[in-house]
Amino acid sequence: METPPKATATFKDFLPAFIILILAGGGGLALVTLFTLPTLGPRWLFFFFLVLLVSGIALPIAYLLNRRFPSNPPVENTVIIREALLAGILVALLAWMRMGRLLTFPLAILLAAAFILVEFLLRLWERGHWKPQQPNP
Repeated sequence: METPPKATATFKDFLPAFIILILAGGGGLALVTLFTLPTLGPRWLFFFFLVLLVSGIALPIAYLLNRRFPSNPPVENTVIIREALLAGILVALLAWMRMGRLLTFPLAILLAAAFILVEFLLRLWERGHWKPQQPNP
C-alpha cells in the first residue's frame, strides 16, 4: 500500500535545496560573467547557472502559492520543486531568445502561458490518478 503524501510540508523541507540552488546559481553566474569570454562552453554554463538561480528564487514563491491556494489532493514536495524548475527553464529560454534577438513581448507571454498550461495539465493528470486513503475498518 502506498503512503499518502504529506499534507503539510514546511519550508524547512525545502531550505537545503533553496540554499544550494541560490549559492550555486548565483556564484556560478558571477564566475561565468566575470571571468570568462562568451564562447560556446561558458554560454551554456551561463544558462545552466541561470536555471539554478531562478529555480532557487522561485522555490519559496512556489511553496507560498501552493500553501496559499491548497488543492485536493495536497501537492507533494516534488510538485513544488517542478514548478520552481519550470520557472527557471522559462527564464533561461527567454534569455536565450533575447540573446538571439528573437524575443518579443507577445512571444514571451505566449511561452509563459504554454508553461502554465503544461503545469496545469500535469496537475490535472496527477489529480486523475489520486486515490484517497481508504478508512480502516
